[in-house]
Amino acid sequence: MVMRPPGWTAEEPKSLAGYLEALCRPIFSTGMSWSVVEAKWDGISAAFHGFDPRKVAAMTPADVDRLTEDPRIIRNRRKIEATIQNAERMIELDRLHGGFARYLAGLGSFADTVAELRREFRFLGDNGAYVFLWTVGRPVPPHQEWFQAHRRQQRRAPAG
Repeated sequence: MVMRPPGWTAEEPKSLAGYLEALCRPIFSTGMSWSVVEAKWDGISAAFHGFDPRKVAAMTPADVDRLTEDPRIIRNRRKIEATIQNAERMIELDRLHGGFARYLAGLGSFADTVAELRREFRFLGDNGAYVFLWTVGRPVPPHQEWFQAHRRQQRRAPAG
């Protein structure tokens, strides 16, 4: 069972905007109640031009400043900046691979895919990558199984 708020669905997006929206949901949810994110989602979508990656990637530092004052959205500057930078990267990966779905399909195992997504996209952690992959209809292991295995790996990792 995937931990997700009511109303979230799992299906392959029809456009790059759908992938960007699916990526932004877990990013904006980090450290927040899902109910807060859902209550603000229409405002977030409007502020980010319906997640049109080209329009989002064209946003300027002045747009970021304006959005940090916009009560319709979660006004976390790092999340706002990550959304813009992630749109830029998504456009690039889409171009390099002949489609973003092709990029995802070529990443390998689930663990490899999560690690790659974390390298490529800002403000995306392991749980966010899991939710993103589930949301876009990619195969994911059962959540509880993955979560428990992931916690065991984190406990074994040497302190850096």
